[in-house]
Amino acid sequence: MLLKTIKLVSIIVSIVLVPSIVQAEEVTVTQTNKTFMMNGVKVEKLTIKAGDTIRFLNGDPWFHNIFSLSDLKTFDLGSYPKGQSKSVTFEKPGQADIECAIHPSMLLKLEVK
Repeated sequence: MLLKTIKLVSIIVSIVLVPSIVQAEEVTVTQTNKTFMMNGVKVEKLTIKAGDTIRFLNGDPWFHNIFSLSDLKTFDLGSYPKGQSKSVTFEKPGQADIECAIHPSMLLKLEVK
């Protein structure tokens, strides 16, 4: 009886927890020509799901420093050179403005659903 209960609990945990883990995605946003880009297209607004991660990849020959002071998630990735990336996971729904401390014209409006 105890073994059946343990197996049942294990199945329930798998059904409840695994889909939320499997559904989380990593989205790459590249900094190119002092803009945020996805798949070669400039992006100023982006919608992701709670739990998703954004990987910020520097594709420019100069440093970028991506940050946000938004209530949703405050972060500062620090300066990093071409070819390097840094990631941020957004755990809860809300909105954030994401900017570059070095290039103030760079702005990405993020919505997390």
